[in-house]
Amino acid sequence: QVQLVESGGGLVQPGGSVRVSCAASGRAFRTSVIGWFRQAPGEEREFQAAITANGMTITYADSVKGRFIISRDNAKNTVDLEMNSLKLEDTAVYYCAADIQRRYTIARAADEYDYWGQGTQVTVSS
Repeated sequence: QVQLVESGGGLVQPGGSVRVSCAASGRAFRTSVIGWFRQAPGEEREFQAAITANGMTITYADSVKGRFIISRDNAKNTVDLEMNSLKLEDTAVYYCAADIQRRYTIARAADEYDYWGQGTQVTVSS
């Protein structure tokens, strides 16, 4: 089992940067793929990025490639998402999630992930 808590986010201007963090507890964290998703009002939860258990493989959604950076620190049980060059359409609640069934391959579908945090709001506005 994995417990996930997101932090960071907030209000940021277009073109700005923000970092959101996911703190995990539970032994399964270090052997799980961790992903970041976002959900805007009235829309489905959307894959943003994910990182394998050993940190060797990373996948990004096309819409954030080159702007977002995902990283993990297994010693600290954290996974961060650094978001740069933010756009108005990046406004959403951002969730981290754990896929405990996979270690070295990445799934993009939200229903492949087993545990979720409560989410943190990121609002991009001038």
